[in-house]
Amino acid sequence: MSDTAVMGLDVGGTSTRVLIAGAGGEVIAYARGEGANPTTHGAPVAAARIGRAISAVLARAADRAGARPASVVAATIGLAGVARFRDDPAGRAALRAAWLETGLTCPYTLVPDALVAYAAGTARPDGTVVIAGTGAVAGAVVGFVLDRLAGGHGWLLSDEGSGFWLGREAVRATLSDVDYGRAPGPLGARVLTTALGSAEVRGRATAQALVQWATNRPPVALAELAPMVLAEYGTDPAAWAIVERAAAHLAETAAIAHEPAAHLAETATIVHEPAAHLAETATIAHEPAGKRPIVLAGGLLTGGTPLAAALTAALTAAWPGVEIARAGDAAGAAAWLAARDLPEIGDPADLHTRLVAPTAR
Repeated sequence: MSDTAVMGLDVGGTSTRVLIAGAGGEVIAYARGEGANPTTHGAPVAAARIGRAISAVLARAADRAGARPASVVAATIGLAGVARFRDDPAGRAALRAAWLETGLTCPYTLVPDALVAYAAGTARPDGTVVIAGTGAVAGAVVGFVLDRLAGGHGWLLSDEGSGFWLGREAVRATLSDVDYGRAPGPLGARVLTTALGSAEVRGRATAQALVQWATNRPPVALAELAPMVLAEYGTDPAAWAIVERAAAHLAETAAIAHEPAAHLAETATIVHEPAAHLAETATIAHEPAGKRPIVLAGGLLTGGTPLAAALTAALTAAWPGVEIARAGDAAGAAAWLAARDLPEIGDPADLHTRLVAPTAR
């Protein structure tokens, strides 16, 4: 094992993943902890959870390789809500205290989760990342700095076409079937079974029960239904229509955010395929003439879904020769961002392959 180690953290709302790696790319230890998004959980709670996840990975590193906190010379923390730790004095102090309590003395760099998602797909410094998960956002990266974002303003005000939006529209389509007295199709039957335990429809009582199920839970929990929409895309017209409208919303976001005058006319003539509309979202940050890579990230685009495959084809058609990459391990990408400029690193591209390739960690 190298005497020099780096640490990468992928901090999300539901989990925190931490990786320690040697300068040669060997993974020394890996650990998973609680969600620690400071916007969701508050800076003090988030900082404490990050500290616990770091302590867990340090303990594993010590057990497996005899590594000590002093071996870690650099770290990158990727998270949503980065400003709560970077710009707020109280949040910054809470994270610093949690960091020092683990025994680490090296510096750490805070970066947006979108940048880590980008680095999880490519070692090239300039390009675009398109993320579709619970939310949806596209971003341009220049010199491994997140230059600008489009979308991603949350379920209440934005994120049309996201996992939350797909789930909400699945519920709305099911309610429409009940109101019109139509027998639910495959998607509606799955929604009813998930929510109520049965696909049986008993008129208004079923609608009321479905509404209660949806509204008694956190709104973003509706994203749990998104995989059903994608699974029924080729078999249920309702699912097909939801994906089509989701993609159209993303195209509208592209027209408004990227170049309103130029894209307003284009929006009216977009081919009615989800991938074509999602390709428009990428143009918010990715100029057609560029040859920079486009990284697809988030659960809706990295799980081998038909939408991801169609999006790849659409992007390739829009920008012939463009490199399309799927995001790999985000904690590994964060560790790579911490390591890439160290003097010990002879081949950053090779190190990227070693750290970021998806594994069963």
